[in-house]
Amino acid sequence: MDQQTADDYLHRIGATRASTLAELQERHLAAVPFENLSIHLGEPIVLDEDALVDKIVRRRRGGFCYEVNIAFGALLRALGHEVDLLGAKVFGGDGGLSPLFDHMALRVDEFLVDVGFGRFTRHPLRLADRAEQHDPEGTFRIVETADGDLDVLTGGAPTYRLERRPRTVRDFVPTCWYQQTSPDAHFTRNLVCTVRTDAGRITLSGNDLIVTAAGGRTETTLPDDELLAAYRKHFGIELDRVPRLR
Repeated sequence: MDQQTADDYLHRIGATRASTLAELQERHLAAVPFENLSIHLGEPIVLDEDALVDKIVRRRRGGFCYEVNIAFGALLRALGHEVDLLGAKVFGGDGGLSPLFDHMALRVDEFLVDVGFGRFTRHPLRLADRAEQHDPEGTFRIVETADGDLDVLTGGAPTYRLERRPRTVRDFVPTCWYQQTSPDAHFTRNLVCTVRTDAGRITLSGNDLIVTAAGGRTETTLPDDELLAAYRKHFGIELDRVPRLR
């Protein structure tokens, strides 16, 4: 990433070159939505760094884990950080684990950074710290498994299992293809766009607009002719057609 693109990216998330790593992560989460709209708009997702940065910075879109973490990692490298891509398996409701590369996270210097898991930590976690780590989004803990992987716990419940071995973008290509094409994949069966707000979170899931804040949760079903305006108002996303579940 060249320095002009890095500055444009910083402007996109409301940060500066003086921002700390924690500030960069927090601002990214508040500016760049977690969304899978491309899958339901028929837009192929290609894990190319330049294309993903262009999608987020110039097209002012978001993405799911591979997209936003690859792009954010590129920004952090341009700012002088050491960044590795890490593969992860996600824990299901039954306690089982998804396949490796089902999720991507970042090791930045000695921290776990993740802007692609929907609701997760607002600030980086210290990878070597086994004590509870307190974050505005809750209490997190990193536990080493018998095989040397790292389980990330949220409020005491396992969220995902992180591999320590650095990976390349190429390692995630098959699973990314699966996520956008298989009828069994979570992202082909669900349509979501969500972003953190100062008060909580705002989500558009299909036609349902969900707002969570300190005062509670409200859910409103929007008619089709209001959806494009809702994407524009709440997420800054300009679309020429309404995404539909494939």
